[in-house]
Amino acid sequence: MAVQEAAPLWSDFWLVRLIFNFVGYSSIVLPGYFLIQYFKRRKHLDKGHGICFPLVRVCVFGNEKAESTEDHIEIGRAEMAESSASQQALRLVICIIGLQASYLTWGVLQERVMTRTYGKGDSTVGERFNDSQFLVFMNRVLAFATAGMCCLVTQQPRHGVPMYKYSFCSLSNILSSWCQYEALKFVSFPTQVLAKASKVIPVMLMGKVVSKKTYEHWEYCTAGLISVGVSMFLLSRGDEIKHSSTVTTFSGLIIMASYILFDSFTSNWQDVLFKYKMSSIQMMFGVNLFSCLFTVSSLLEQGALVDSLAFMGRHIDFALHAVLLSICSTFGQLFIFYTINHFGAAIFTLIMTTRQALAILLSCLLYGHHVHLTGVLGIMTVFAALFMRVYARSRIKKKTERSLPPAQKI
Repeated sequence: MAVQEAAPLWSDFWLVRLIFNFVGYSSIVLPGYFLIQYFKRRKHLDKGHGICFPLVRVCVFGNEKAESTEDHIEIGRAEMAESSASQQALRLVICIIGLQASYLTWGVLQERVMTRTYGKGDSTVGERFNDSQFLVFMNRVLAFATAGMCCLVTQQPRHGVPMYKYSFCSLSNILSSWCQYEALKFVSFPTQVLAKASKVIPVMLMGKVVSKKTYEHWEYCTAGLISVGVSMFLLSRGDEIKHSSTVTTFSGLIIMASYILFDSFTSNWQDVLFKYKMSSIQMMFGVNLFSCLFTVSSLLEQGALVDSLAFMGRHIDFALHAVLLSICSTFGQLFIFYTINHFGAAIFTLIMTTRQALAILLSCLLYGHHVHLTGVLGIMTVFAALFMRVYARSRIKKKTERSLPPAQKI
């Protein structure tokens, strides 16, 4: 909710807002849960009929057979193989530019919106925009519309997953995004980026719990290096932490830990969903559909949607920033899917790791964040570990491909 900076209210405390958000989400989750259980208990799939039956089937039952999506990915790789080396290089350059431009701009705007005032002048104090959920809603609406258009104009696999299963990673996705915006009120952008880079550790832990994955020794070693690098960076900022209140520091740590937890669940649950035959665009459509439902219901129940739109009306520069945030987020998602589908996860990870380093540098230049030598060494340790992970994965993949018979490499 947009409020005057000089008059903070108890409802502006992040934990209270988070509880209000959960209350809003429950108005969608609880009725949906009871409806799904009702249809399953009645075995509606076997004896259902009527004009609503197709909708119930798609949302509750779907095509329960999970299949691998490797065929879909290999088709994209085969199309790339048929193109010339110069065409592939051009596409890769476009992907690099698109990803860097989208997410670097998104990072700069995110910090501007959440940490600076709007309407400040010689005779006015100005006000800050405080409702992170509205920004999440803006991002998801445009992403949902874009994914829907892509599904309409491009050929997609036959959809099989029950629609309600998207709601799990949708809820964790909007919560992780909310935490990402909210954290900037308590921690600096470089700290946030490094915390996000260290999420490989909880992702590995969540992978063991959710997807029953196993990991190699080198993966644990690089995860440990990342932890050391992040610790060095945080210790180097001890002077700034001392000047912050204990509540502020603790709030920032809790919010960032929550972000990492929710984001780790999102990626692992999406891996589960990809066992069904679906495209990345279908995943984008399903997740953002539920994200729009969750956020708009919560915003309406809190009355925050009207207040946020009024803030946009008072500050045209904020409206421009919010729209640009949504555009960068949406196009960034499309570039992510295209890059992974045509060039693989290793190339994508390399691009995004470089982007994180550039984002820290850009934030320091634009917003005056000071990083001590220990902090610089910590940052270098983190990104060295991330590049080591990319290199090790690519070496292992090449070794595996060389050991396969020719027929299995196709």
